[in-house]
Amino acid sequence: MSDLFASAGPSAPLAEQLRPRTLEQVIGQRHLLAPGKPLRLAFDSGKLHSMILWGPPGVGKTTLARLMAQAFDAEYIALSAVFSGVKDIREAIDRAQRNARQFGRHTMLFVDEVHRFNKAQQDAFLPYVEQGVITFIGATTENPSFEVNSALLSRAQVYVLHALSAAELEQLFDQAAAKALPDIDFTDDARALLTGYADGDARRLLNLLEQVRNAAPTHGVRRIDGEFIKQSLARGAHLFDKGGDAFYDQISALHKSVRGSDP
Repeated sequence: MSDLFASAGPSAPLAEQLRPRTLEQVIGQRHLLAPGKPLRLAFDSGKLHSMILWGPPGVGKTTLARLMAQAFDAEYIALSAVFSGVKDIREAIDRAQRNARQFGRHTMLFVDEVHRFNKAQQDAFLPYVEQGVITFIGATTENPSFEVNSALLSRAQVYVLHALSAAELEQLFDQAAAKALPDIDFTDDARALLTGYADGDARRLLNLLEQVRNAAPTHGVRRIDGEFIKQSLARGAHLFDKGGDAFYDQISALHKSVRGSDP
């Protein structure tokens, strides 16, 4: 199997460059990944099983799926339910069957936003999960009890992932700043604004740091304070999804961060 993490070159987004390559590098989800906890036991046992990863955006669902495929030396096929249809599902299953028949290799099929598939599309996976052709891993931000078919749900273990805590976001901030922004000095209020605005979402924090890096002065001492952050975010209107609820969530998080950082 090719290295699932090899493509994150210097031109890749910061969130992709800093994606954890090992289980030990994952920040958060200790209730699942600490020694003796459910997902850690699955890794340690060497037994891969179908599962649904349920949690908000930016908490590591895709990363965990990739790490599992790597740990179990499984062929990794990823689909997005937003952009995929019946043809894509059929092609993925055909590829999994060829992997087993020609190479004796098991396939892990990861479906992001699985709740976007309708009942017929979700049902299409069932016989291949039952036959062991694929190990199915679905990621969703919605309650799977309502959004995933009961037949598929009965064949998969549900794991709930949590938004990152303030301390975990601080840890991620320190790691990202040291690796990707070593020549930028962040004041305490700048850190508070960025981690507050991230609101438990690791990917959002890394995207914000990338925006700050691009907006920072290119010469001299690059000291970033809270005022610079506010101005950068105000200019970076493209970050907001104005077509959905995420826009209002992001604006609310920004306002709370600004209020919390002001004396």
